[in-house]
Amino acid sequence: MNHEKIKEGVRLLLEGIGEDTSREGLLETPDRIARMCEQIYGGLYEDAGVHLNKQFHAANNNMVLEKDITFYSVCEHHLLPFYGKAHVAYIPDGRVAGLSKLARTVEVFARRPQIQENMTVQIADALDNYLKPKGVMVMVEAEHMCMTMRGVQKPGTKTVTTIVRGAFAEDYSLQQTFLQMVKG
Repeated sequence: MNHEKIKEGVRLLLEGIGEDTSREGLLETPDRIARMCEQIYGGLYEDAGVHLNKQFHAANNNMVLEKDITFYSVCEHHLLPFYGKAHVAYIPDGRVAGLSKLARTVEVFARRPQIQENMTVQIADALDNYLKPKGVMVMVEAEHMCMTMRGVQKPGTKTVTTIVRGAFAEDYSLQQTFLQMVKG
């Protein structure tokens, strides 16, 4: 990440909106923003496979669901936050990932400029590619600040995206079980 370019960009933005960049409250803002970018865009430099390659043998091949994984991301269209919960399920084929690895996978994709629709697919793709499960289902529920503080200005509105693969796509009852478990 290029901190100097970020700092210069922030200075130009502040000048562009008519701010005095030499004002006491703004003197360190460009540096603060550059450091913040390391955290909120850190997923650009991470590979989900690093997390999902840690696997264990499992005799149980029933659904594994990790629900209510809180995430924060940034809309690539407006550079405003969107945040919410991800629910990730898969049907193992003899191997499972550590539970924390599912949450880490969500973080890898949430921590980059992103749209929710793509993030949902990327999480499912990563599970499919690295775990080779019998099926995957991902649901993401989020509130988008680009809809609540600008534009249509409808706070509390949630966007829900889902993706199903393998056994979940073939068996509607698995989808229903997933939904009941998420809402339960």
